[in-house]
Amino acid sequence: MDHYEIENISLSYLQLSDYQDLKDAMVQSYRSMEEAYWREEQIKSLLDKFPEGQVVIRINDKLAGCALSIIVDEDTLEGEHTYKGITSNFTFNTHNQSGDLMYGIDVFIKPEFRGLRLGRRLYDYRKELCEKLNLKGIVFGGRIPNYHKYQESMTPKEYLERVKRKEIYDPVLNFQLSNDFHPARILKNYLEGDPASNDYAVLLEWDNVYYQKPSRKLANKKTIVRLGLIQWQMRLYADLDELMQQAEYFVDAVSAYRSDFALFPELFNAPLMAEFNHLSEAESVRGLAKYTEEIVQRFSRLSVAYNINIITGSMPLIKNERLYNVGYLCRRDGSVEQYEKLHVTPLERRVWGMQGGSTVKAFDTDCGKIGIMICYDSEFPELSRVLADQGMEILFIPFLTDTQNGYSRVRNCAMARAIENECYVAMAGSVGNLPKVHNMDMQYAQSMVITPCDFPFPSNGIKAEATPNTEMTLIADVDLSLLKELNEFGSVQNLKDRRKDLFELKHISPDKSK
Repeated sequence: MDHYEIENISLSYLQLSDYQDLKDAMVQSYRSMEEAYWREEQIKSLLDKFPEGQVVIRINDKLAGCALSIIVDEDTLEGEHTYKGITSNFTFNTHNQSGDLMYGIDVFIKPEFRGLRLGRRLYDYRKELCEKLNLKGIVFGGRIPNYHKYQESMTPKEYLERVKRKEIYDPVLNFQLSNDFHPARILKNYLEGDPASNDYAVLLEWDNVYYQKPSRKLANKKTIVRLGLIQWQMRLYADLDELMQQAEYFVDAVSAYRSDFALFPELFNAPLMAEFNHLSEAESVRGLAKYTEEIVQRFSRLSVAYNINIITGSMPLIKNERLYNVGYLCRRDGSVEQYEKLHVTPLERRVWGMQGGSTVKAFDTDCGKIGIMICYDSEFPELSRVLADQGMEILFIPFLTDTQNGYSRVRNCAMARAIENECYVAMAGSVGNLPKVHNMDMQYAQSMVITPCDFPFPSNGIKAEATPNTEMTLIADVDLSLLKELNEFGSVQNLKDRRKDLFELKHISPDKSK
């Protein structure tokens, strides 16, 4: 049918009154198979059991195609199964409304309406229904109608691989692969009376990335997460109490907007080094380290009191007489975990004698898995890839840069981390100057929330950004479900398309790194 002849296209539930039109359409669609049409009592059974799963598409009020399906338990697909078996001898008694998978029984388009992408509309409906019913996915046995041409020279598995490589055209399999279905295994003796496929089929699967495992817990993991970033002004404070009073002000501000996280910059407590300015730079930063334990305790109390997860930026810590740059994740349930700066800059090493840490770890939170990398660490892509392999969805980067050059390095690398790891990145830095603190005289920052660059996200990869070099907060929502969609259906799939046959990344645990 030519496009100009189409007056309307509609999708609707199948009705028993449609049966004669349905039968005629099936006879025309399956001319190579004798009596390949459903009986009226079988259609009635499907409609009684699962009316939402049976839909027809019409063009100019004429039935043009149909999709039939049932719901089954995943366990029923273990091992081999046949079309006759999965439909319980065509009675559909295998349908289980409490099952976890949609099983495609039939999809067809009348020959005169083919080429109009109507099949895609039927599959799109199935996917939407699958998501609505919170099922794990869609499965079915796909025919391979061109296999009979090659059955003497190759196995079904070889045929499947060549179709995937576009060396052989198969009208059914090519269509399914283009609709995001992936082959799971070959089914032998699947459909009796299908000589074109030599009775073989390919079990095809589509995964519902929005599936939520049923839980009796009070609350499931959030999908919309609110991030609160503090762009901290460096200024002199009389003492620790005054510095923490300012920190609490910002925690209060972002928690008032029901933020799930508050992110502070790297070495935000550097103003307290003014007390030690009469000492050398190395002695001064070690003096600052004496405040770290108390600051962490106060942040932990704030996280509980304000019901917010706090990422404390970073602070100096002396361990076994060595100086490290560390930060803390203070969860709102009262638990605390430490993260370390793994790569220290040449200046930190030369002036302060700072050492790099050894632990790479993604953290569990009530808003999913997160990663935290301090400033310079963001410029080493291997670290974030390890965190991505551990399930990281949001990467937090507390940073401290004195020049726009340094800031640009962190920002550009952070944007690359978001793309290559299919995650959100939140980065927060300090602004202003500290004329009475050696080695900390000026800062430059523009805090921001970064996304991958694909259709569900901003085209430039920037969700929100602060005003440069101005003390302020930045609050932005990120949708974790979009990351799942990106991973499955993105224009590019950076995580999936890695050439692991050519290279691999190994994470060496700290006890084996020495």
